[in-house]
Amino acid sequence: MKVLFALTSHGELGKSNRQTGWYLSEAAHPWKALHERGIHVDFVSPRGGACPLDPTSFDLSDPVCKQFWEDPEVQRRLMNTITANQVDANSCQAIHFVGGHGVMWDFPSNIPLANLAARIYEHGGIISSVCHGAAGLLNLKVQGNYIVRGKKVACFTNAEEDAVDCTKWVPYSLENCMKERGALVQVGDKWTSNVIVDGRVITGQNPQSATELGKKLVELLNGSLPSQ
Repeated sequence: MKVLFALTSHGELGKSNRQTGWYLSEAAHPWKALHERGIHVDFVSPRGGACPLDPTSFDLSDPVCKQFWEDPEVQRRLMNTITANQVDANSCQAIHFVGGHGVMWDFPSNIPLANLAARIYEHGGIISSVCHGAAGLLNLKVQGNYIVRGKKVACFTNAEEDAVDCTKWVPYSLENCMKERGALVQVGDKWTSNVIVDGRVITGQNPQSATELGKKLVELLNGSLPSQ
C-alpha cells in the first residue's frame, strides 16, 4: 500500500518578505499513523526536489515531528521529492495534500498534480488534505465536476487566517473559494481538531487536525469507514 504526500514548492508569503512553505506537523502526524501500520509514504511536489519548510512550523519538541524529521529515509525522500508526471497513479491508494501557506500559490495551478489526484480517486483511491492543503482540491475535477462540489469539507478558515495576520498576504480566501466551488464547508472552532470524512474525501481544518486526520485516513484505507 502506498500513499503520496503532496508538498508545496513555493517559499515566499506574498509580499510580506517572510518565508513560508509546507507545515511540518501536517506531514508528520499523518505519516506516523501510516508508518506505524507499514504503509509506504512518498513525497510529490510541483517542481520536485527539496521543498521549502515553513520555518514557523519547525518544532522538534513535538515528539512526532522529531521522529519524522530525524528518520533518514524520510529525509532522503524530502530532499528528492518527485513530480506528478513521475508517478503511476495506479500504484497509489491515496494522496494527502499537506498544508502550509505556500500551497496557496502553487497547488491550484499545477495541472499535473490535479490530474494525478483525479486518477487516484477515479480508481477508488482516497483524497485527503489538512489546513491550507485544501488548496490542492480547489481545481481538482472528477468527470468534469469539482471534487468538493456538494461535499462536506474542512479547511483553514477566514477566522484563523485573520488570527495569524495573513489575510492581507494570501492571494485569496481558501474558505470562500471552497464555497464558490460548491463545497459545504464545516467550520469548527479556531485551533481545534475538525476532521470531515465525506466518502473518499478526508479534510482537516488546521494543524490541530493532523493527528485525527491520519487516523481517519488509516481507517478508510483499511476499509473501516464507508466508501462511495
